[in-house]
Amino acid sequence: VQLQASGGGLVQAGGSLRLSCAAQRRTSSNNGMGWFRQALGKEREFVASIGWKSATVYADSVKGRFAISRDMSTVYLQMNSLQPDDTAVYYCAVARSSSATSRSSEYTYWGQGTQVTVSS
Repeated sequence: VQLQASGGGLVQAGGSLRLSCAAQRRTSSNNGMGWFRQALGKEREFVASIGWKSATVYADSVKGRFAISRDMSTVYLQMNSLQPDDTAVYYCAVARSSSATSRSSEYTYWGQGTQVTVSS
């Protein structure tokens, strides 16, 4: 499964961005999908996940600011009230099961990442 992420860029603190990620195979519409991020010098961390029936899971750091949604095999991440700490490369991924999950080990396919930079 190939994943194509887009929508990253440079934004001022308090601004918004919307990321999207399209999976190239229809079978991904039955799988959970998620977003992770990795800041420079830090480990990759979970951001949000959405299951086949649209159940969602969020990291505490983004609750109330980010919203994950999906349309079949495409997953979106609406990011509002962005802060400099949100600066990272954002990766989308497809889970092996249909559930939303925060565990990176549950994801089998990963996109190439898109850079999000938030200036103060």
